[in-house]
Amino acid sequence: MMDFSIRIADIITVVIYLVAMMSAGIYFSRRNHTTEAYFVGNRSFSGWVIGLSMLGTIISSATFLALPAAAFVLDWRQLSVNLVVPFVAVLAILIFIPFFRNGKRTSAFEYLGDRFGTVPRLYGTLSFMIMQLIRMAQILFLVSLVLQFLTGWPIVWVIAAMGIFIGLYTFLGGFEAVVWTDVIQALILIAGGIISVLWISFEMSGGVERVIEIGLEHNKFSLGDFRFDLGERTFYTLIILGMINWLGIYAGDQNMVQRYVSAKSTAQAKKATIIYTAISLPMWALFFFIGTALFSYYQLMPDAAIAGLEADQILPYFILTKIPPVVAGLIISAVIAASMSSMDSGINAIATVCTIDILKPYLAKHKEDRFYLNIARWIVVGVTLIVVSGAIFFSKIDKESMNDISLIVTSVFGGCLMGLFMMGFFTTRIDGNSAIVGIALAVMINIYLGLGVLGVLPEKMILPIHSYWVAALVNVTFILVAYTMAIIRKPKKQPHLQGLTVWTLSKKAKNET
Repeated sequence: MMDFSIRIADIITVVIYLVAMMSAGIYFSRRNHTTEAYFVGNRSFSGWVIGLSMLGTIISSATFLALPAAAFVLDWRQLSVNLVVPFVAVLAILIFIPFFRNGKRTSAFEYLGDRFGTVPRLYGTLSFMIMQLIRMAQILFLVSLVLQFLTGWPIVWVIAAMGIFIGLYTFLGGFEAVVWTDVIQALILIAGGIISVLWISFEMSGGVERVIEIGLEHNKFSLGDFRFDLGERTFYTLIILGMINWLGIYAGDQNMVQRYVSAKSTAQAKKATIIYTAISLPMWALFFFIGTALFSYYQLMPDAAIAGLEADQILPYFILTKIPPVVAGLIISAVIAASMSSMDSGINAIATVCTIDILKPYLAKHKEDRFYLNIARWIVVGVTLIVVSGAIFFSKIDKESMNDISLIVTSVFGGCLMGLFMMGFFTTRIDGNSAIVGIALAVMINIYLGLGVLGVLPEKMILPIHSYWVAALVNVTFILVAYTMAIIRKPKKQPHLQGLTVWTLSKKAKNET
């Protein structure tokens, strides 16, 4: 913990922002009388609102702090994960969105239930929940680093206070509050990123040109080695990881699907996806550039304190030592906005899938809508407590940067969800039983590779691959096993597939606007 003097102007700026967000939650709480309102905002949003909400949801404090940290420590190679986004977005616009809007679904995993049955649906639901809990804990930890610098409080207190605050306004406001506050937070996030990079650059003699010069001199703009190596973070490793990651997000992440189905029409859902995709890649590049600018700045003006900081703490340190009050408070508000927009979405999404995919069909059938609404709110409370505990855990472990941790988690714990959705969309041969066998073997491979990454297995039993490759191997295992089982078993024709694959989706659904 560095010795900072508390800057009242920054604290006031942040408090004003937080009060505004809580007020939004209280305002929208008066409109949540049904699960349809609480989970999808009565499906009434326009494309530009949903597009900015997508931006706020996916671009989190992991973007604002961890991407600059990754560029500061290494280079731009982790940007390679996101280069595939425009290509995957085309698939989403042409194929994925019509699927999820066909039949007025609320959850991504309702589709898996319709396509493959109960076991794949529950597997998808539980996998999503685990990944979201881990992701939100990372995000909460990162934003707490900034607030720790600002307040001087112990990191555990900051994590608890921030987590409870976000959980409370999500509890009150439901999905409508999530979407509209996401819009505000996305705009603050963009402004904060631009202010940060300009301020760092202008603090240096030579400005942006000098940043680029020093970055090139130290190979900081590299996208990694262009060679195929299973044991290293090469360009091709990251591209493959990115393809799996973004196919999974666009095709089956509840945060995205919930926004597809909450748009007022299919055309508006497609418009939202175009808006999000057009903004997101330049935003990621901007935050990598911030990391390079920080590296260049401290090359020219060394600071002994930097050696004692984790990579994820360097940007907050710069903000609170080099940027004047109020302006710094605005940037800190942008970091908080980035975390809040991702966490409120994740918390609401988990409450949604717990209710729609577990309670309604299995554990609490045929209850009144008010019962499900009340349960969803209590799920929000439980999820908040779990996320706070996870963030405290992340504060205690050693790490290169949280972005590296995030990529490892995505690969190791992502399971075979991408393969499950892709085989559902693009094949008619694989039935539920073949999918279950594929899932079982994929999970076994996932556990084995995960134990190897964690160093639990003896060294001679560990496959010599980088942890980023785990997701690829797990999804390939599922696809090969499920398809092989389908060929061997030769399941009977599945008449229920109408509207569930690209080969059986009606022209009306494909062209719906």
